[in-house]
Amino acid sequence: MNQIKKQQLKIRRHKRIRAKIIGTKDRPRLSVFRSNKHIELQIIDDTARKTIVAMRDSELGAAKKKDSKMKRGEALGALLAKKAKEQGISSVVFDRGGYDYHGIVRAVAEGARKGELKF
Repeated sequence: MNQIKKQQLKIRRHKRIRAKIIGTKDRPRLSVFRSNKHIELQIIDDTARKTIVAMRDSELGAAKKKDSKMKRGEALGALLAKKAKEQGISSVVFDRGGYDYHGIVRAVAEGARKGELKF
């Protein structure tokens, strides 16, 4: 399958997911973006159109940067949950961003759950 077709399928999946998921003030949306090298997470209030908390794997310590992306994803999810708790957020809607729920995306979700963030 060529690269353009894969990108189009991902965009189609993402639109289908986003049609059903809306982040509110009480329950904002946890958005996941992953590239070949990095992982980015955001907690977004869609009604106010504001990002409440944003994190990137480059914010982890130097020791964590050498870990696998799975371990970095889990650590990043836990750290995001901690920052969300400081902002008064305890429950979110999980937006996997068109990616399959396995690997890094699943590790992020498990890390956030370990940080006591409810989905």
